[in-house]
Amino acid sequence: AQTAAYSGPDANASLLEGLSWREIGPAMFSGRMADVVGVPGNRNILYAASASSGLFRSTNGGTTFESIFDDGGTLSIGAIAVHPGDPGVVYVGAGEGAVRNSISYGDGIYKTTDGGESWSHLGLRDSERFSRIAIDPSDPDVVFAAAMGHAFGPNVERGVFRSVDGGATWERVLYVNETTGASDVAIDPLDPSIVYAGMYDY
Repeated sequence: AQTAAYSGPDANASLLEGLSWREIGPAMFSGRMADVVGVPGNRNILYAASASSGLFRSTNGGTTFESIFDDGGTLSIGAIAVHPGDPGVVYVGAGEGAVRNSISYGDGIYKTTDGGESWSHLGLRDSERFSRIAIDPSDPDVVFAAAMGHAFGPNVERGVFRSVDGGATWERVLYVNETTGASDVAIDPLDPSIVYAGMYDY
């Protein structure tokens, strides 16, 4: 596989000549990786979500991982988002968002404020699957969740949901119909009033 070379203002190709991709595990992962998120400013901390075996955290740049999510009713994780100002605050959407014949389901959104030591359930249980969670960089209490919904039948708890109180309550702000889920959501980092969403009728 080819990768595009970075050509930004600080690019120095000679610094990258000896680098190559390597697997960093962990071996305990089974199935598909649904999401991987790093912590800005700390290259040692990263979170990895599996479609069928839970949520893992590394504090040493991927050398080792530990399982940090045993509180929910599922081991399927579809989306992760880390608070831009506090890396101890992490949201996860339970249930893989990539719909396929062997997909599992989740039971809502969870939040930790201590880096994964404990979790709180934030609702949206009937959404079953999440493809993305995005946090407003200018106001971290504003969170968007892209919910795919039921994989094998219609339901209404799908689309894009927004919280303005750090996940305590949610409002559905984009909905098409009971067979269309939200496949992605992104916030413009230069103007957080601009939000993009992808919708998927399946």
